[in-house]
This record gives sequence, C-alpha cells and structure tokens, in this order.
Amino acid sequence: MIYDLIIRNGRIMDGSGNPWFHADVGIKGDKITSIGNPEDAAAIRVIDASGMIVAPGFIDIHSHSDYPILIEPEGHSKIRQGVTTEVIGNCGSSAAPMNQGLREYRDKYDKSQLGEDFEFSWGSMKEYLDLVRSKGISFNIVPLVGHGTLRQNTIGNDNRPPTKEEYKEMKRLLAQSLDEGAWGLSTGLIYTPNLYAKTDEIIELVQTLKERDGLYASHIRGEGDTLIEAVEEAIKIGEETGVKTQISHFKACGSRNWGKSENTLRMIQDARDRGLDITFDQYPYIASSTGLASILPSWAHEGGAEKLLQRIADPETREKLRAEPTEEMEDWTRLLVAHAAHTPEYEGKTVQEIAEQEGKTPFDAMCDMLIAEDAQVAIILYEMCEEDVQRIMQDPNGMIGSDGRAMSPDGVFGKGKFHPRYYGTFPRVLGHYVKSGVINLQEALRKMTSAPAQRLGIKDRGLLREGFMADITIFNPDTVNDVATFTDPHRYASGIPYVIVNGVVVIDEGKHTGALPGKPLIK
Repeated sequence: MIYDLIIRNGRIMDGSGNPWFHADVGIKGDKITSIGNPEDAAAIRVIDASGMIVAPGFIDIHSHSDYPILIEPEGHSKIRQGVTTEVIGNCGSSAAPMNQGLREYRDKYDKSQLGEDFEFSWGSMKEYLDLVRSKGISFNIVPLVGHGTLRQNTIGNDNRPPTKEEYKEMKRLLAQSLDEGAWGLSTGLIYTPNLYAKTDEIIELVQTLKERDGLYASHIRGEGDTLIEAVEEAIKIGEETGVKTQISHFKACGSRNWGKSENTLRMIQDARDRGLDITFDQYPYIASSTGLASILPSWAHEGGAEKLLQRIADPETREKLRAEPTEEMEDWTRLLVAHAAHTPEYEGKTVQEIAEQEGKTPFDAMCDMLIAEDAQVAIILYEMCEEDVQRIMQDPNGMIGSDGRAMSPDGVFGKGKFHPRYYGTFPRVLGHYVKSGVINLQEALRKMTSAPAQRLGIKDRGLLREGFMADITIFNPDTVNDVATFTDPHRYASGIPYVIVNGVVVIDEGKHTGALPGKPLIK
C-alpha cells in the first residue's frame, strides 16, 4: 500500500494511559490505516518524528469558540497547541438556537468583542453548523446547547420560572437542536439568565438528553463560598435524571475556600461509587476569567444588560449595590481588566489601579467602566491556589479543558490581555505539570484524549488505533511549553511542530498550512 502519510521514528503514546512504544503510523485519506513498522511501506509524504511523541489530537472538552471560528476559522491559538476537537456552547451560552429577539439583543450587546461588521446571520443549530461547514475550520467541533440561550429565546432575561408553554418551547428547541447536531446541554448558573433557574427547571430540561445519550455540562452555581452546595446540586441533577454529568472548570475560588477541593473531589468519587456517571474538567492556572458584570449581585442583572446599565447609572440603586459586596469585590487588586473595547488603556490594569488613576472608589470605577463598555468587560481574577490546582489535576476523574476561545495575535481578538489559557492550556500541562512531577505524561495525555472522547461518546477519535480518524498531535516532550503570560498572552506554544486533523496536516513544522479540514462531528 502507498500511504498518503507515514509518521516514522516517533514514540507512540496512544491516549489510553499506557506507556509509549516505538511504531510508525500510516495514514490513508482521513483514517489511521496502520500502526507498526512495515519496512516496505511507501508514502506520498513522510514525517520524521525522531525524539518526539506521537499522540492522539487533543480534545478540548470546554471551550468558547462559537463565534471566533466564524471570524478566524484557522483557529490558530488552539490548533497550534495540539487541539483537534473543541466542545463549544459551554457555560449556558451557545450560538444557536437564536430567534429574532435574541439576535437583536446580541447585535446590541455582544459585538464589542466580535467587531462591528460581524453578523448574527443564522437561527437554528442546523443553520449555524451549515455556516461553519461553508466557511471551513481547522479543527473539529462538538456543539452543546446553552440553557441560558434557551431561556433567552423563550423568557428573555426575566427573573421568573417558565410557564407551561415556555417549558414546552424550551424542550422543543433543545430537542430540535439535538436532532440537528448538538451533543448535550450546558448551564452557566452564575450568569444571567441561567441563574434564575431553580434546580427543578434544569432537571426538567436535562431529562430531554436521556434518550439521546446527551451530556449535561455545568458551570455550577458558585465556585467559592457556595462551592459545596453547588456541587451537591450538580450531583442531584445527574442522579435524578440518569444523564452523564460534567462539572466545568472544577476549582475552589477565594482564599477562605482553598482546600475545599479535598471535599468536592471526595463528593465526586462518592457519587461515582453510587453509580452516577459524573466527571469534571479543569484548566491549569490559578487565575480565572469572566465578565466584570458577573461579580455584581444577581438582582442587578434582572432584565438583561440594558436594565443592568440603568441600575448602575442610577445613584440610589448604585448605593444599594455598593452595600451588597460580593466575594469578588473583597480585593480589587485581584481583578485585572483583560478586554475593554472602548477603553483599551484599561487593559492589563487592575480595577484598583484604574480607580486610583481616576480618583474614584474601585466600585465606582467598575460601574463607570461597565457603562462605557455596554457591560462588555472581560476580566482575569486571581482566586485559586496552586495546591488545589495540583490536587484536582491528579484526580483520575478529571480532564483538561481550556475554557478559552480560538484567536490569533493579528486577528480581531488580538488586542486585549486575554487569559493565557487561550494559547497555552495543553502545553502548560505537558511542559510544566508533567516536568514538575505533578502528573505523568501518559496520564496527562489520557486526560486530553481518550477520556474526553469517552465522556462525549466519540467512538473513532481520542486513541491511536487502526481504523480511527487521523487526528494526531506530534510534540517534543523536552521543548513543549506554554509561553503565553498574563501580561503578554498572545504567544503561541512551543514544541508542537505537527498537528493533523482528519488526515490533513494543519500545523507543519510549526506553521499553519491554511488547511481547514475540521468539521462539526456527528453524534
């Protein structure tokens, strides 16, 4: 046989958690057709992987590239760190479905980070995925449906339970989206309007996933002071529905909550021992990232961004909010502005520094900034501890997910001081946590490949096996590393010279070939 591509002389780590072995990998079309050492094999192209690890392509089980892949389909920051499949639609927010009312809302409040010429031109999940296919993409995607998106399509941003008809419509939209290509449902229970849902509402919707073997992925209802209760809620939803459950970006936020990961990890294992299919993912940093508006009390968000802006502009209401500080407001030096489209001079500064510069209190500086930016300010919060990050990483029930978007230094998203996880999540695990002995290489790769594939139900990726799809990442174990920083985040990872998606070389000797062989995966 003449192969399209042979990868020779590498050390194979097949994603199963087993140690490496020597073998060549033969690829024909989009599939792996041989793993061995055929002496007489010939190929149109040969990659010499001497001194390198040949692994399955990394599966980012928690990402937010829903819009970026429509703007920059090359997906540089993700494909260059070895990601060949991304799960999008996380934290309760998805690109689809989208009715006219939601389209108008997004046109007004979501464009500051996307560019004014960006168009929300789709409606259904099918239309969104067809648009992705028409534009092309470097890596594969697995879409989830956002619970908050379902609410916005039916209830808007009101703080109330759904009516009987609204329940029916949310279920219809969810079922339709699942039939059109979605793989599950996500919640973001600290964000508007997700946070207005009671547990029984979520259970009602999650039950729709059961017959389709869908995944329920949850940004739980608090990762700080309410962490234990929030994990309990996720476990309850999984137990009452029988649906496989994923807790997103598992962590313990705020110094008074450091160490609680011992308890929450035990809770996960106890639930598994009872027969509940529950797992989690994490990113390997002690800082998180979210929207600045999210740190305000939940009642400030009722009615959506327009009402929020009215409240913080009103002196009397602002004083009420000031009197209800959330835990994130306890130390303004921990809140770093990552992106502010209209006031880029704030990027890279803490809210405390901005307040001192402007002669305001930090609370007033925050409110004024939100008003200037139509509530669209991204921040980085230094709120976790290294001990929890390492403890969580060592737990076998976890996986690796970036919680980041695909971007590039020269693209639409290259102007802010975004979280370095967008560029370096997977190389950081391989280059820092493996080399420092926190986790061994084969276990780290299992958490990036076969574990998320199994979690999602992807049957032909996540392992290097004959007959599997040829999604492959080749890296140098000595030089692989995350070089992005919080002050200089737009830097590509090192030590990953080749990335192959569906049999096509996308990263070749460290450079993007321009190929767009990725696709929405079909369940």
